[in-house]
Amino acid sequence: MSREPLVFSTVPYAYLGSTIASAGGWELGTVERKTFPDGEHYLRITSDPADRDVILVGGTPDDAATLELYDLACGLVTGGAYRLRMVIPYYGYSTMERSVRIGEVVTAKTRARLLSSIPMASRGTQVFLLDLHVDPIAHYFEGGIRPIHVYGKPLVIAAARRLAGADFVLACTDAGRAKWVESLANDLNVAAAFVYKRRVDGSETHVTGVSAQVAGKKVIIYDDMIRTGGSLCAAAEAYKEAGAVSIDAIATHGLFPGDSLAKVRASGLFGQIVVTDSHPRAVKLANDFLHVNSIAMLMTEHLKSNR
Repeated sequence: MSREPLVFSTVPYAYLGSTIASAGGWELGTVERKTFPDGEHYLRITSDPADRDVILVGGTPDDAATLELYDLACGLVTGGAYRLRMVIPYYGYSTMERSVRIGEVVTAKTRARLLSSIPMASRGTQVFLLDLHVDPIAHYFEGGIRPIHVYGKPLVIAAARRLAGADFVLACTDAGRAKWVESLANDLNVAAAFVYKRRVDGSETHVTGVSAQVAGKKVIIYDDMIRTGGSLCAAAEAYKEAGAVSIDAIATHGLFPGDSLAKVRASGLFGQIVVTDSHPRAVKLANDFLHVNSIAMLMTEHLKSNR
């Protein structure tokens, strides 16, 4: 019986599965896939997981990816994996992490319950989650699953130093991320800033002020996630009006649906955007404006330290 991990991945995360396997010096597992005429998917695990420590890499950027992750995980445990460790770089249901109106479905919790129904491996199941939008999502997983929340702070710090050196202001898009940005700013030994917002209606907010002196300063905006970039651009406009000499942005997860990245670039507000490869969309869009850093080494370190 091999004691070294066997690494599998879902289709959207094949790029990350292979990189993690290479970084760890581990074997990369194979899966046969095909789609029947009616759209039903066929999966056959062709690398035997019996009595193996199995790592499965797959995020949940959409329901199809979530179901493939679920199906593969079930098949790997049924096939005899003695331990299952799921690496979920992007947990894609954080928008509905709580209900604020009667009848709203907390999708972040229902999807966690789905994944919690995966059969338990004999030596346990772990779930590695990267920079969740809110920490409590990790506690939505039930049963014997052990959630491990991995923080991408080392990657953010390295990106910030590369972009601006030692003299800049670390900023955020709103006061809701202020504590996290303040923690990062303390580690970087730089000033922190955030914008004040006033909600006009359900879909529109106005920036009413900036919390710190940014005149004549380089500003780096950090957020855990960039979706369309609307809030990011509104904050950048406020920092620019307050006198920032340059603005860049760093995020862990870059989603960029549709032409949103092109719109952010066309705003002329940013020098560069830096994200990780936690979401396949960012990997696809990477260019001279959007820089994508790999999380493979970070996740590999956590996998090795949680054996």
